[in-house]
Amino acid sequence: MDGAISVQARTLAPGGNQSSSRNIPIEAPIAIEYNGIGYAVMMATPLNLADFAIGFSLSEGIVHSLADIEKVVPHETPAGWLLKIQLAESCVAPMIERVRVRVSESSCGLCGLENLEMVNRPLPPITAHLDVETPAVFAALGALRDHQPLGALTGGTHAAAFCNRDGVILLAREDVGRHCAFDKLIGALASAAINPRTGFVLLSSRCSYELVEKAVVANIPLLVTISTATSLAISRAAQANLRLIALARPDAMLDFSAANEAQ
Repeated sequence: MDGAISVQARTLAPGGNQSSSRNIPIEAPIAIEYNGIGYAVMMATPLNLADFAIGFSLSEGIVHSLADIEKVVPHETPAGWLLKIQLAESCVAPMIERVRVRVSESSCGLCGLENLEMVNRPLPPITAHLDVETPAVFAALGALRDHQPLGALTGGTHAAAFCNRDGVILLAREDVGRHCAFDKLIGALASAAINPRTGFVLLSSRCSYELVEKAVVANIPLLVTISTATSLAISRAAQANLRLIALARPDAMLDFSAANEAQ
């Protein structure tokens, strides 16, 4: 399938070695360009690139809705992929200012003294309110594997799934990077005209503060991750009124929002 390639390898085992082939996920540089201006280069799986372009633009605050994006053209080059995104004229000046700020940022977070205050900048509070019962979260968790074809093929990708309040998975996207998988999902929701506030997101990863911020910007009321959450993710989620569940397993999970309310 797209997003994976087969490579030759040697299987090493106590009983002897043998040649074999293995499907592995593709990781490639994806250059993002707005109106002819280079913005960022991300390492991602070149699958669902239009969704990625839209979701990344929304998460970064470059655009506020799908209507702000006039066109997305993915272009493969010998060195990787180029995502040419054409913005509405009203978004160009803010994008250019954001390019200036990103000079001292990295794709996985913020670095540099001038950005320390940005880490704890106020987040807009979640305005969506959705009651999700525990059985619905367990139902989504149990169904996630069925929505991970690339993960089943390679064993090496993350998934981001959008679920309705009953735990039914409506959309899912995969990528070698958990951030990119989430951006693809946000873009897919926008393209499908599905309101993020009507459901919750399940991620097959640990929860870092960047993922919390993506959820808050998208106004998603509940974020669930299979692995643990970091200290900053928990505090940022509490500040923005985002319900956060982590270490989601078939038999138990931790609701950090409930712990905060109990204090």
